[in-house]
Amino acid sequence: MSTLFVVILIVAILIAAGLAWYGWQRSRTKTLRARYGPEYDHALGEYGGNRQKAERVLAARKERVEKIPIRSLSELERDQFTEQWHRVQSQFVDDPPGSIREADKLVCGVMEARGYPMSDFEHRAEDLSVDHPRVVRNYRAAHDIAQRLEENQATTEDLRQAVVYYRDLFDELLEAHVTEVRR
Repeated sequence: MSTLFVVILIVAILIAAGLAWYGWQRSRTKTLRARYGPEYDHALGEYGGNRQKAERVLAARKERVEKIPIRSLSELERDQFTEQWHRVQSQFVDDPPGSIREADKLVCGVMEARGYPMSDFEHRAEDLSVDHPRVVRNYRAAHDIAQRLEENQATTEDLRQAVVYYRDLFDELLEAHVTEVRR
């Protein structure tokens, strides 16, 4: 009877451990979905629907970005960037393609001033997704339009939409205040 008891105990422990692991996985998924929103779905698509891999990547991304000393902009910097943005918007009337190029440069300038690493586009978008998951989709869309522009495949309406997308990210970067520099 003691052997049977030990077997039942081991099976019960394994079932409890399995249920705990399943609960932890569901909780992690729920937390990551809430934090990343549309970026969670983007990561799933990027990894062929492999939830575990996408979630590992998102968690690693968060850990990496937490080590970056991202800072708030000073009031003077915000004012200067806002003034530059007004020039970009007014440039759109006479030179839509030029305004898109300038909007992209300006957004990159704000990111750099805040402390984001300025590597290739996809890494910039990934870094932004940690603190700004709701607008990174717009950043990707604006970037796609800018690439189509370089291939002469973007309409004026596409360019107008890109300015709106860049503006969403620009506003988010200016208004997202970090209370202290992360170390």
